[in-house]
Amino acid sequence: MKKSVLSTAFLVVMAAQSANAVTLYGKANVALQQVDEAGDSEIELISNSSRIGLMGDGAVSDNVLVLYRFEYETSVDDGENSGQTLTQRNIYLGVQTQYGTLMGGVFDTPLKTAASPVDLFNDLEGDIRNIFAGEIRAKNIVQYVTPKSFGAVTGKIAYITKEVDGIDGVSASIAYSDGPIYLAAAMDQDVEDNVANTDTYRVIGAYTLGDLQIGGAYEKYDNEQGDGDGYFASVQWDITDQWVFKTQYGQSDIKVEGRESFSIGGDYKFTKAIKAFGYFTQNEDDLVRDDDYLGVGMEIKF
Repeated sequence: MKKSVLSTAFLVVMAAQSANAVTLYGKANVALQQVDEAGDSEIELISNSSRIGLMGDGAVSDNVLVLYRFEYETSVDDGENSGQTLTQRNIYLGVQTQYGTLMGGVFDTPLKTAASPVDLFNDLEGDIRNIFAGEIRAKNIVQYVTPKSFGAVTGKIAYITKEVDGIDGVSASIAYSDGPIYLAAAMDQDVEDNVANTDTYRVIGAYTLGDLQIGGAYEKYDNEQGDGDGYFASVQWDITDQWVFKTQYGQSDIKVEGRESFSIGGDYKFTKAIKAFGYFTQNEDDLVRDDDYLGVGMEIKF
């Protein structure tokens, strides 16, 4: 398996060299945290969605670009994820013209990406996936994105084919981003695997006032087995160029009755690419869970 992974990576790198522009990028994020889950306590080292990838484009003509991305998660803590050295994240091939971008592969749905600007604890224990549905990286997804000439408005619509014995899904979003204001609305229909007649609706907003950003989102979820809704709010304060304070709270009945998630933490930026961080997160619900996480870590992007 290791030889196969290395061979694939080598072929990708060789193929990428013939394109016009190639970017090697990645993120290593590791934290040491004290965990108290359902009464059991331990200390663990975790890799928070650390990744490595290649992306780039090749010009077909003056107005047509062929785009690609190959992104894989790698576990910095123990070297494997579900028995694999590398596991697939966002991977696609697409075409960009003056009329927009069409792309196909495996990647985050429009509903998921719409909340990225306000989910301050993404990839950590306070990630909104703990309270919201729809945090999906869909397989066999084809997506159209409106062109940059639309200005502050970006629209996305995606079709997800289940291919075998499944109901095909649709995901869409529209976002407005201009200066201090970010507004978005998004929906999923039958995107989740093995869950029929499922609808998810999400609205998101954020406002930046100087060094302070206030954001939040509301989600409504409905399928044959029931329905639920939830919300979360987040605040980020750039105290200085180096120190950042952030906190986030959410409540939802979508996944578990009475689920609540609270996080508070801070970052210290050594450079634009390197930071240290600390956090405390509490995830609890009306049933049996009451989980606490206290951690410190470091992240480098390249």
